Amino acid sequence: MLESVWFILWGVLWAVYFMLDGFDLGLGTLMPVFARNDGERRMIYDTMRPFWDGNEVWLITAGGVTFAAFPTTYAVMFSSLYSALMLILFSLILRGVAFEYRDKVEDPRWKAVWDKCLVVGSFAPALLLGVAFANIFQGIPIDGSGIFHGSLFTLLNPYGLLGGILFVLLFTTHGSIWLAVKSEGALQERAVSMAQKLWVALAVMVVVFLSATWYSTHLYDNYLKNPFFFTVPIVLIPLVVAASLVMMRVYIGKSHWWRAWFASSALIVGVTLFGVAGLYPNLLPSSLSPEFSLTIYNSASSPLTLKIMLGVALTFVPVVIIYQAWVYRLFKDKVSAGPALDDELYYRYGQRQFLTLPGIFCSGSLFPGVFIYGEQHTPAPPSLPSFGHSGLEPHRLYQKA
Repeated sequence: MLESVWFILWGVLWAVYFMLDGFDLGLGTLMPVFARNDGERRMIYDTMRPFWDGNEVWLITAGGVTFAAFPTTYAVMFSSLYSALMLILFSLILRGVAFEYRDKVEDPRWKAVWDKCLVVGSFAPALLLGVAFANIFQGIPIDGSGIFHGSLFTLLNPYGLLGGILFVLLFTTHGSIWLAVKSEGALQERAVSMAQKLWVALAVMVVVFLSATWYSTHLYDNYLKNPFFFTVPIVLIPLVVAASLVMMRVYIGKSHWWRAWFASSALIVGVTLFGVAGLYPNLLPSSLSPEFSLTIYNSASSPLTLKIMLGVALTFVPVVIIYQAWVYRLFKDKVSAGPALDDELYYRYGQRQFLTLPGIFCSGSLFPGVFIYGEQHTPAPPSLPSFGHSGLEPHRLYQKA
């Protein structure tokens, strides 16, 4: 029972990661298409900057759950998919450094280098994650000792590449809708136009991938063997996928950007859970022999470990969800032209230090100075109104010395 619970959590964590980090991976991939000048590139960075690192918490969580709940699967996965996973890791590092260093020097050549790093660091993970999961759905050539009989090129098979293309289209469409949510004017128009075009390609690819899944994997066999899966997920999940795909186009046509983004999120979650549910009880199916497959039973930690971890997860995962929901609510407004975002959400105005928590401010008599990362913040100009009364975005209300 505990193994099945952790399998569900494992699948949900990956789905949530793809849903949240998918939009900034897609937006980073398409930045050269959307941005026509440095100001627009900076605005695209600003649509992602408050969220990208928090989104990647779910990647760490999904990896951590794999390590703690199914250590054998973790070991075999990271040895079998070592090249692909290391490329993903280095790409994500490159992308994170681009966010932090791009605006450190006011030199067009400097910024151009980091812009290219962002594009590569966004496209590569989107493609390789799709390739990796498609190969997991299909089965990878591992023997009874967990040894991988292949190479990186073994993973680049037709079905694996279809999965990579599907993920790229899912994420770029997701990112285009996010830019439509967060921008205005010409930038938003380009985002809308791109979302409409990508939707057509995505709809075709979803049909192609699901059809190829019938011939290249045993996911449907698992559904048909299990009466519960046949009556619930095989009916419900495709309905969610189909409905989400249709409603995305409807909401884009009506300019309901947030609704379109949530429909895109539901599509990503539905596609992920369709594959994950079809794997059950396998975690890493073997293409050499079903006997060599790693399942939730032969690769799980001890029952005591799973029980303790379940208590920890039920305590802290809701905290992470609440925190991220607050962050998304805080930065829900559209970005605008102006200075680039900083990491700090503080600014000093006169003798008071205002914190960007709704309705909360700290008196200067209690906190006589604000030092963040060793840098003292200077008073904002008298014309700058206080947060909470200006109607301006909180990230535009602070200045750095």
